[in-house]
Amino acid sequence: MIASLRSAVPHWTGALPVLAVVLLALTWGRSLPVAVVALVSCFLAGAVLAAVHHAEVIAHRVGEPFGSLVLAVAVTVIEVALIVTLMADGGDKSAALARDTVFAAVMITCNGIVGLCLLVGSLKRKVAVFNPEGTGAALAAVATVAGLSLVLPTFTTTMPGPQFSTPQLVFAALAALILYGMFVTTQTVRHRDYFLPVTSSGEVIDTEDHAEPPSARAALSSLGLLALALIAVVGLAKAVSPAVESGVAAAGLPSSVVGIVIALLVLLPETIAALRAARRDRVQTSLNLGLGSAMASIGLTIPAVALATVWLPGPLILGLGASHMVLLALTVIVGTLTVIPGRATPLQGGVHLALLAAYIVLAVSP
Repeated sequence: MIASLRSAVPHWTGALPVLAVVLLALTWGRSLPVAVVALVSCFLAGAVLAAVHHAEVIAHRVGEPFGSLVLAVAVTVIEVALIVTLMADGGDKSAALARDTVFAAVMITCNGIVGLCLLVGSLKRKVAVFNPEGTGAALAAVATVAGLSLVLPTFTTTMPGPQFSTPQLVFAALAALILYGMFVTTQTVRHRDYFLPVTSSGEVIDTEDHAEPPSARAALSSLGLLALALIAVVGLAKAVSPAVESGVAAAGLPSSVVGIVIALLVLLPETIAALRAARRDRVQTSLNLGLGSAMASIGLTIPAVALATVWLPGPLILGLGASHMVLLALTVIVGTLTVIPGRATPLQGGVHLALLAAYIVLAVSP
């Protein structure tokens, strides 16, 4: 990776996003045969890897925690576009798509990405070290917004079913957006040092001296190619979504599994980037990506979907079921116990991964 940062943009990471967008234009809105779905899937995987590369170039140029924020926000903005597009196409049967996708993103980021990175970091250094002040603030923000947006609708009584009335939905959307803005300000301006990587002795690492940062021109090129790669990732994911939905239905699985597949696809760039950071003993960067992605997913998706209900037909179901609320509560409790010491062993990583596995099992077999 370091060699690639020092040199110009590798040819394949520059060409592949462009080719993927061309393929997206050729396949958009069409029914695809199996062979074309396989080709699209290959380009989808390549676009994910290209997005990770360009995100790392940008992160190395702007430094942490701005680098983590760039990838999290970019992926989430296009994830929102995908959700709204699918809801517009799906009608009433997509009423719970936003809830399923957002909750899947929370479980994948807070348990999957966090658990994998703690496991990788602690296996390499025996103990994974991070800053509990910044990580705890991020976890508190995620827990609050998730509770307001995904738990409260189950218990409100103004509207039948697990959904908000219009005033309640406006409040939840504004609360999510304001808290996300405060989180970004805290992460990048007022308390930036809380989100920087730390050494095993607790010293903040404010610089990366192992490689020269890329030039401004290379960073700008990577920014444009990152945008193309992410558009390709989400667009091609939508192109293969009918095949995914057909496969889910043919297997007799619940429709909520579609939300999990969407979340897995759009979170692949962040997952790979977070694992690479953990391997470089930058666990705080990994946690910034994981929890920042969870916060961005809720904080941007809920307001966007709330706004989209003005023209989208059908109800908007946001409230979680009982089993999912239990998993969310366990995630918050376990996450709190993980964050407080500022150090984690492989056990903590394994516990988070067990929660993710429980979520997937219950999604497949409710």
